[in-house]
Amino acid sequence: MIKLLLADDQALVRGALSALLGLEPDLEVVAEVGNGADVVAAVLEHRPDVALLDVEMPGLDGISATAAVRKAAPEVKVLIVTTFGRPGYLRRALQAGASGFVVKDTPAPQLADAVRRVHSGLRVVDPKLATDSLVAGESPLTQRETEVLQAARDGSSVAGIAAKLFLSEGTVRNHLSAAIGKTGASNRTEAVLIADGNGWL
Repeated sequence: MIKLLLADDQALVRGALSALLGLEPDLEVVAEVGNGADVVAAVLEHRPDVALLDVEMPGLDGISATAAVRKAAPEVKVLIVTTFGRPGYLRRALQAGASGFVVKDTPAPQLADAVRRVHSGLRVVDPKLATDSLVAGESPLTQRETEVLQAARDGSSVAGIAAKLFLSEGTVRNHLSAAIGKTGASNRTEAVLIADGNGWL
């Protein structure tokens, strides 16, 4: 039996995945969590073979959770199963140590097959996403520009962003200006939307 952990903040989705995968004779769901911050503890307690993680979860996003799982239990394979098929997410997930990345509308038999392939040591990536990722390329943003755009997501003022990140207002303006230029946006709101849409944030 291949033991699975499911992490998704939507209980209905988690339940559906559990029911579908549980129908497979060689797959067993041994744990479910709804918060990214609970993933590592559940992995250490239940020792799954494969952890299926959503990207956007409270507490800790799926990409950060992937890195944490790989550090705490390197024998556990991670398969990202997400609604958000963004090229930047794919690249970041693979860099964090994920063995696979598929979208939630993947048919159940294909998802079960992806789990088996990841368990056997293969890498599984949604083909359309792989193509989109190659076309989109890596994020042009520096780490600090990324942090500034993340802080600007909620509409914070320059002063608010500066206070959050312990930077001067002038430094924040410089990073915002650079991010706007690199994303081809006309303002910071648009830059956030473009960067978010590409999965760079």
